[in-house]
Amino acid sequence: MQTKGTLASVVRLVPPRGLSLDEAQRRVRMVDAGAAADFDHYYYTDEGSACSGPSCEAISLIGWSGSASEQCGPAPTIGLIDTGINREHEALKGQAIEVLSGLELRGSPSQQDHGTAIAAILVGRSGSSTPGLVPGARLLAVDAFYRDGGTTDRTDVITLVRALETLAERNVRVVNMSLSGSPNEVLKRAIASAQAKGMVIVAAAGNNGAGAEPSYPAAYPGVIAVTAVDKKLAIYSRATQGEYIDLAAPGVDLWVASAGGGSSVKSGTSYAVPFISAAAAILSASSGTLNATDLQATLESSTLDLGAPGRDKTYGYGLLQASSLCSPDQSETPVAHSSTDGKSELP
Repeated sequence: MQTKGTLASVVRLVPPRGLSLDEAQRRVRMVDAGAAADFDHYYYTDEGSACSGPSCEAISLIGWSGSASEQCGPAPTIGLIDTGINREHEALKGQAIEVLSGLELRGSPSQQDHGTAIAAILVGRSGSSTPGLVPGARLLAVDAFYRDGGTTDRTDVITLVRALETLAERNVRVVNMSLSGSPNEVLKRAIASAQAKGMVIVAAAGNNGAGAEPSYPAAYPGVIAVTAVDKKLAIYSRATQGEYIDLAAPGVDLWVASAGGGSSVKSGTSYAVPFISAAAAILSASSGTLNATDLQATLESSTLDLGAPGRDKTYGYGLLQASSLCSPDQSETPVAHSSTDGKSELP
């Protein structure tokens, strides 16, 4: 299997019997020292365990207006790389959702719970039990997950690259990636290529705990890494922390759409990502002149500082505050936090 090459020319190689993976990787690098040779790592949705208790008022925490997309201009388009989606769910039926296929997945079809939940947070129908942040937006979704002999949805490097290529071909600017896994040089190059084309990638910080290694793709330069807080603005107990964290959003005890119908209460950094993706999408749609660097800087400047003063490893720049994202002075170039702290920026 190989990618189309629009972002990165990636080919999956299978070593001959008796040759170790490390030795196979070494031989590939000997043939082409400029190539990125890495293992086909797996990536998983960043869904925490189900939570009991009442749902928090997530929208009010970030000052989100129900008519935000109308105030900001034309309805945005949002890209989503996730599991399958139940478009017949009462929150999603009739919404502008297109599922892009053709990735030749390696196992059984993914379960639709995670993708349905994320899609509903983004574009759930107004008046449903789980209304979305931007119900008028168009969602281009790629089902990139599968079950390969187990009970967990997962994806891999080459599938993620192909999913990004699919969205790039449709000129999607903002992509929601509520998933995480290991660092991978091939994926890193593909994401850098997508960013060079103007794509803004928003990803989950990870649910491996405060002392865990950084999660990817969130920790790659220019990717907006999102962590989760509860209704009291405390960090999600399982959230991964580190220098790469950019922003915080609600992600604990959220009512989300269930694939089988109705809703359930869930927690995880996955569920915080669409809040930032929605904000990035309406900013992108409202200003055709706002480049990716300034878009990220605007989000970083529109926060409630939490934890230690300034940017920190737990909350990043703080909790998104969306009430003024489309204020009249939005045409002014924002002051980029990242220009003063050495953080890599989007090209």
